[in-house]
Amino acid sequence: MIQKSFVMMKPDAVARRLMGKILSRFEEKGLQIIGVKLMQIDEELAKTHYGEHADKPFFDDLVKYITSSPSLAMVIKGEDAISTIRKMVGATNPLEADLGTIRGDYAMDTGRNIIHASDSPESAEREISLFFDEDEICEYSIVDNVWIYE
Repeated sequence: MIQKSFVMMKPDAVARRLMGKILSRFEEKGLQIIGVKLMQIDEELAKTHYGEHADKPFFDDLVKYITSSPSLAMVIKGEDAISTIRKMVGATNPLEADLGTIRGDYAMDTGRNIIHASDSPESAEREISLFFDEDEICEYSIVDNVWIYE
């Protein structure tokens, strides 16, 4: 099933100049990047995005971290995109993430774990709508190596 997922390279990925390396992994896997923007996330958006963690002790630190410098927000489309991307990203705790996954290869600790990826179709839809307007997503197909915009 073709799905869309929200993926965000967090401030540590941007600061460490890993955006190109990480982005290329998704493209090399055959997934389509249909929306992308470098953005400074404000406190209100951060609190809305991470609202499910509002009652947890790490919430304030998470908001402070995600608003500390730019992040790269993306919409990625493909066959079973959500589960494929989650496998590529690896375990939340980088010490438990397999080598070969994004977190296993690049992340240093759970608090600075490089990347976020939607965990369900519902969260993908919600997160995409938080970070992207409909006109910021470019749907296209590739036929005979020619891009056809939908």
